[in-house]
Amino acid sequence: MQTIDYLIIFVYLILTLMIGFMPLLFRNKKNIKQGDSTQYLLGDFPWWALGASGMASNVDIAGTMVIAALVYALGTQGFFIEIRGGIVLIMAFLMIFMGKWTRRAVIKEDGKEIRVMTTAQWMIFRFGKGKGGEFARLISAISNIVFSIGAMSYFSIGGGKFIGNLMGISDRFASILLVVLAAAYTIASGFSGVIWTDVFQGLLILSSIIYISWLSWTTVTLPDTFSVSIPNGDSFLIKDWNFTDWSSIFPPMTANLPGDYAIFNLFGGVILFYLLKTIIEGCSGAGGYMAQRYFAARNERDTAFLSLFWILSMSFRWPLISAFAILGIHYGLTHSSPITDPELILPIVINTYIPTGIKGLLVACFMAAAMSTFSSIINASAAYWTKDIYEPYFLRNNPINNSQQHEKRLVFQSRLASVFIVVIGLFFSFNLSNINEIWGWLSLGLGVGLGIPLLLRWYWWKFNGYGFAWGTLAGMIAAILTKAVILPIINNPQNQEYILFFIPAICSLLGCLIGTYVAPQAYQTDKEVIENFYNTTKPFGFWGEFSNGLTREHKYDIISTFIAVPWQLCLFLLGMMIMMKNWQNVKVLALGFFLLSIALYFTWLSPIIKQTLKDKKKANFKDSNLKV
Repeated sequence: MQTIDYLIIFVYLILTLMIGFMPLLFRNKKNIKQGDSTQYLLGDFPWWALGASGMASNVDIAGTMVIAALVYALGTQGFFIEIRGGIVLIMAFLMIFMGKWTRRAVIKEDGKEIRVMTTAQWMIFRFGKGKGGEFARLISAISNIVFSIGAMSYFSIGGGKFIGNLMGISDRFASILLVVLAAAYTIASGFSGVIWTDVFQGLLILSSIIYISWLSWTTVTLPDTFSVSIPNGDSFLIKDWNFTDWSSIFPPMTANLPGDYAIFNLFGGVILFYLLKTIIEGCSGAGGYMAQRYFAARNERDTAFLSLFWILSMSFRWPLISAFAILGIHYGLTHSSPITDPELILPIVINTYIPTGIKGLLVACFMAAAMSTFSSIINASAAYWTKDIYEPYFLRNNPINNSQQHEKRLVFQSRLASVFIVVIGLFFSFNLSNINEIWGWLSLGLGVGLGIPLLLRWYWWKFNGYGFAWGTLAGMIAAILTKAVILPIINNPQNQEYILFFIPAICSLLGCLIGTYVAPQAYQTDKEVIENFYNTTKPFGFWGEFSNGLTREHKYDIISTFIAVPWQLCLFLLGMMIMMKNWQNVKVLALGFFLLSIALYFTWLSPIIKQTLKDKKKANFKDSNLKV
């Protein structure tokens, strides 16, 4: 890069830090009245800001590098593989019903309603304030912090690998730089700093998407046949493709992939397996920084619209990924051989095709993608420590009578926890090198190990806090042991992902069932708590004597979910096919997306609009009565 590129990056970093520190400088009496810790960890934002922040947090460098590598090497088969997590298909579930269920969580205490701020604190709402609820809350907080440390390591590796390669500096130094800068404004301003920097960074990311997509569109039309590189342990193999197979929107039942990607050769089974994982995660509800945005939503209507905006803005990621993959193939066609390491497509394409000045802007955009993800993880993790471990277990034994001092102590602990997460996450990242490997463990092993208890909590009335805690512990320990001990012993790459999924899943399920049925009386959930949860959240599922049956809302939600999942897939694939210039597939996907959108309007959006109008009429009627 040239001097002008570094200058642009420097200006971007200064602007980001200014926006990140702004909430700290412009605090007002209203914010202080709401409570410093509530404002610091949750804030008050419009739905579009929360949706834009969610998009910016999801578009990380590490994930983009992994997915671009898969699409480059495998075409749309790489897209279908990323049903495991990269497509963020759980957003369809959050948009239809899980988002509003999450937002309905309110804890009643001393005649007051306390806003739930974390998925761990939510356990009190579901299992009560007794030993069962407290046990579930503690284990949930610990497991989320463990997951956040793993995610921090994963994202810092990808960010360092990308920025280090482009700027000619050490990968480790680059990752430390990105994380420390994101931590600076997150620690200072909390969730407000995260949201408003994400909105700014989201605009930057969108500008980079437009430019790269335009560049690919005007530069490349792929030939009928071409070659790509596929990783094979410490070396790489050449794979020949024809354009029709590479860009096919219909996943094959079997594939003939060499090298490390041979684990996907039973392709139909792999996709069904990933769909099963997605359904479990989608019906379990969001955790971490994703759940935080739903807790922060002002009302149920906002959860629907922030989800819709989140999905629509995320759809722009797929033309970007396709553009990088296409330019990567073009690089191989115009040079002596394909790009050796698919995970280095992004920096190689930028170095080769992007002119001076624009290069600095694009690097700044991708730094924005990395930093927005870091800041979200840091802030959400701090909330788990402060609200679910420090306040209930440490501060309760040493209470502070002055409410302002109490809130200041919580904010201080949030900042301290943020520093801890950053340091530990960076420490573990130094022992890892393959970003796809750790992503597979996070999204499959640890993800499903923690996901089974999160699933049962919504749908089974007998499930208690004791069962949740032991199911979570069993899943987390099994995921760690599977990765560290079992996989090296078995040494079978073909079945690696199945092992990584099923062992933690089975152990977690057994832990849930055993814990639930052997729970001591003191850990059982009171019937009043279950009834309050059911009547407030209104979930479908197995609720025994508390159930009101399958209501009209439930029926619409179930039907809409079956429509929303293929709707999201069509939307994302449509952008890819436009970039690939496969016009036959564009026509098929455009028609499918149009028909599914109409269906989704009548089953999901129209009822929301009608309910919003009813609520407004009620509010106006109350206001007129008050005036009279």
